[in-house]
Amino acid sequence: MTVSRTSLFFYSFSFVVIAAVCTGYLYVPGTVNAGNAPLGATITTVATGLHNPRGLNFAPDGSLYVAEAGGNGTASATQCGLMGDNQVKCFATTGSITRIDQETGEATRVLSNLPSLIPVSGIANGATGVHDISFQGLGNSYITMGLGGNPTLRESYFGADGQNFSRLGRFNPSGRFSLNENLGDYEAANNPDGFVPDSNPYGVLALPGRVVIADAGGNDLIQVSARGVISTLAVFPPVPRPTPGPPFVQAVPTSVALGPDGEFYVGVLTGGPFTIGLANVYRVPAHGGTPVVAYTGFTNIIDIAFGPDGSLYVLEIARNAIPNFGAGGRLVRIAADGTRTDIVAGPPLIAPGGVAVGSDGALYVTNRSTSSTLGEVLRIEP
Repeated sequence: MTVSRTSLFFYSFSFVVIAAVCTGYLYVPGTVNAGNAPLGATITTVATGLHNPRGLNFAPDGSLYVAEAGGNGTASATQCGLMGDNQVKCFATTGSITRIDQETGEATRVLSNLPSLIPVSGIANGATGVHDISFQGLGNSYITMGLGGNPTLRESYFGADGQNFSRLGRFNPSGRFSLNENLGDYEAANNPDGFVPDSNPYGVLALPGRVVIADAGGNDLIQVSARGVISTLAVFPPVPRPTPGPPFVQAVPTSVALGPDGEFYVGVLTGGPFTIGLANVYRVPAHGGTPVVAYTGFTNIIDIAFGPDGSLYVLEIARNAIPNFGAGGRLVRIAADGTRTDIVAGPPLIAPGGVAVGSDGALYVTNRSTSSTLGEVLRIEP
């Protein structure tokens, strides 16, 4: 039996309307759209004009930081390669990190010109680059730099710049940025899931003494110790699916969160052909081990987060399975007793990319995460 590897973004985004290149941000206070919110949630637009916004997280000072995978710009015409999503992408430097001041609403790119992979046309819808961000201590932050392909081909495709991808990066409050541990090299040397080597570091969780990463390409959960040693915590097996079609698809883990029980919870997207109800949330022992299914019945999970009351929030990039984005995404709350509630199901969630729980009790979600000009952050108050 052959199980094909499916990269995280193995789909097209024909629904995205390509607008003029945005050169800054527009803060829109008080914009409310209740959308498909059965609990009567209030949805406010916090920031617009973001470039493929993916994961987001709160810094110790309360500011909200957003990972932007890449924007429209100039791509190399020679440093290009066929990636796992069956698209040819080229090296560029259009990625960024944005800081949103919760008090003033001001959005500022604190890091720019970060490595990215975009089409040679320069239109960066569905870019690959910075995928997630997590904070440790008093402001040191960690980011995942994605790839979405075989790490052994990085240099043949992108030259020396190829080594910028499939990495764990760091930056501090002063703005100093560096790319450090080479997660692609680890995948190439170890290949924990046994398929053709593939790496796309996605969700990241910074903890005291270690950083934990969900590699959507490698189908594994890995950790980097304080000394920079990389190791495997868990490998996610193929997921059975109904016929017709392949009997199994790859798991494609996209997100990781630390649960109230001290164990890791991992949400998976699952590979193509995408199937409604096939995605799970897994539980992994704190020091690694065999993943156990914790919650079933989801479709294309892109991020998860725990609230202070122990509720788990699960964000789906497409509630009716990729590529049916017109039906919108979905944000679900699983209470500590297991009760599930749809907070938002459908528009205005369109290809959402990340969720974070604010100290104000609201949920913050990146939206239109595959648009190079129309990305936004929404504040959802259940």
